[in-house]
Amino acid sequence: MSFRSGFISIIGRPNAGKSTLLNALLGEKLSIVSEKPQTTRNVIKGVKNLKDCQIVFIDTPGIHKGRGLLNEYMVREALSALKDVDGIVYLVEADRKLSDDDMFIIEGLKKLKCPVILGINKVDKVDKQRLLPLIEKYSKLFEFREIVPISALKGDGVELLTGIIAGLLPEGPRYFPEDVLTDQPERFIVAEMIREKVFLFTEEEVPYSVAVSVDTFEEKKGKDLISISATINVERDSQKGIIIGKRGAMLKKIGTEARKDIEDLLGSRVYLELFVRVQQEWTKKPGALKDFGYRSGG
Repeated sequence: MSFRSGFISIIGRPNAGKSTLLNALLGEKLSIVSEKPQTTRNVIKGVKNLKDCQIVFIDTPGIHKGRGLLNEYMVREALSALKDVDGIVYLVEADRKLSDDDMFIIEGLKKLKCPVILGINKVDKVDKQRLLPLIEKYSKLFEFREIVPISALKGDGVELLTGIIAGLLPEGPRYFPEDVLTDQPERFIVAEMIREKVFLFTEEEVPYSVAVSVDTFEEKKGKDLISISATINVERDSQKGIIIGKRGAMLKKIGTEARKDIEDLLGSRVYLELFVRVQQEWTKKPGALKDFGYRSGG
């Protein structure tokens, strides 16, 4: 049997569960997740190897009509991930009604030629009787190749979805070695894991005003230890105080929880040192966005 491979974009509005689905499809934690919308800011590729094929999944920021330079960057990133792919998984939520963002996405899908699978996520949150009317409503809006009810969080329907996706792939090469999980460098994933904890433990505007930069990443030879120094960048002094917390309690909590995930990722003991720095209104400055890795797309 010939080998098949291809690229599959996972798209949807903010908080649809795209990153949770990617992690479920891979069987590994790669993308950061939280209950807050717009957690994902960058396009991330995750590699799934099966017996006779390789699927390269592309996790994307939520597509929405947001304002501001960072929001505009995130939408451009998501839309750029639809170019030259072999298929798309459009993820919607079973417990939410169609929105303007959904209609914006569907209109965009009509301009593409690749097959689109509709994944109806979070089916564990609704009565099954609500699914049929929802499926019928989406079916009238677009000709999907398949419609698959799933729960990315619990893993329900994920194996079925994987099989359907594999069936879309053309003959092709192995784009990544079998032991490669992602195209992103370890520094990027480490920074994301730290940022995830900020999303989990802080409220209101603070998570959205944070960018994490990894300053040093050093493997200590013969000690089974990786020493990492990272900076949590915020926009205002008040946010810096929240991140540090009373007597440094919040910063310690962020560091402790992030270190556990980083150790799981790297398979090594980790010494993690965190700093907090104020970069005034960095989300509104093109130069600062570029410095933190949010480069303008085409």
